[in-house]
Amino acid sequence: METLREIRRHIRSVRNIAQITRAMEMVAASKMIRAQQQALASRPYTQKAWEVLTYLAAQPERIEHPLYEVRPVKAICIVLITSDRGLCGPYNHNIIRATAQFMLEKMDQGIDIQLITVGQRGRDFMLRYGHNVIAEFTKVSDRPTLLEIAPIARVAMEQFLSGQVDEVYLAYTRFVSTLTQRPTIQQLLPIEPPKAEERWAALYIFEPDPQTVLNQVLPRFTELQVYHAILEAQASEHSARMVAMRNATENANELITELTLRFNKVRQWNITREMMDIAGGAEALRKARASIR
Repeated sequence: METLREIRRHIRSVRNIAQITRAMEMVAASKMIRAQQQALASRPYTQKAWEVLTYLAAQPERIEHPLYEVRPVKAICIVLITSDRGLCGPYNHNIIRATAQFMLEKMDQGIDIQLITVGQRGRDFMLRYGHNVIAEFTKVSDRPTLLEIAPIARVAMEQFLSGQVDEVYLAYTRFVSTLTQRPTIQQLLPIEPPKAEERWAALYIFEPDPQTVLNQVLPRFTELQVYHAILEAQASEHSARMVAMRNATENANELITELTLRFNKVRQWNITREMMDIAGGAEALRKARASIR
């Protein structure tokens, strides 16, 4: 049986852990609010930008641009977005598992795979299993700018434009709510026109002409898609970390309650044993005195 000192030490250590997880929960909550605001604020603009690009791709007149080029798929590039740190529940596990499953499907088709990793967790996993990581980006700030994210998109576009890969995909976690984050794998390049049933009746007028506009904005809009994916991933990461730290704090508090109950039981047992020893000693002394008389 544990001694009172051991149980008291255990309670103190668990209480310290609960204080740490509580502090981490509060930090994650503050970061989560900012990240959610950024992700939700950029979502309408990003969706509309993608709508314009697919609208141009669907035009009857041929609008040419290298990022629209569709060719037989022999190699692909995946931009995998994870976190640099753990302690965020199943966040990294879910997106890595979804990406690994996607990679297995492509490898079964004889397609070579290149990886651009954003975050240490995804990089470490892919390197551990010997996958081809051509570029890695870590320590992305909590409030990234488009200028900071642009190099990631440029590497992906260069791989596509040079012909080293035929498709580029984004693997990230889409923010749905504080309790729900959805692993998502989305094709980035080449930009595909929408299906016939998904087309819309809106009419866009481009000045000076669609080709000139496309040459200027297509690389920027592609960077914007990567930027938005990172914002979504960060909102999901901070949400998952806040929930994980809240669960850890609650579990620590429950453990403290159980240890406190055990402490009281051990203390009560010790007091009872001491009282029985005293009573037994007093009875032995009484009998000894009686025998002497």
